[in-house]
Amino acid sequence: MKLITKNTDYAVRALIYISRSGKRIVPASELIDALVVPRPFLRKILQILNKKGVLKSYKGKSGGFELARAAEEISLVDLIEIFQGQFTLAECLFRRKICPNTGTCALRNSLSVVEEKVVEQLKPITVKSLASFNGR
Repeated sequence: MKLITKNTDYAVRALIYISRSGKRIVPASELIDALVVPRPFLRKILQILNKKGVLKSYKGKSGGFELARAAEEISLVDLIEIFQGQFTLAECLFRRKICPNTGTCALRNSLSVVEEKVVEQLKPITVKSLASFNGR
């Protein structure tokens, strides 16, 4: 199980880069070079972030991307949900209603409690807090 997939990781890295660049519009080519991410892969991620209202995109010669919301309003949980769906620790058949013990399963109940605690710990992590991290 991965907590963070490549899509989410690249989205976080792109948003941190844009956040650190100030209020200017950052060209996609600059992001691709700075983050060393394959062009089609990053463009797809940027388009998804634009569609979900996390980024604004601008076309043309001076086009690129800027944050659509303040960096402190974009949480890691938001990005996980955009690229991975609702946070879950275990995929189980209960969600597909195959198991007759859906409502009474002790394991599912315990995992739900852990999932809630993990989400609670992840919510305060924002693009702003990650952008201000200096590695020390």
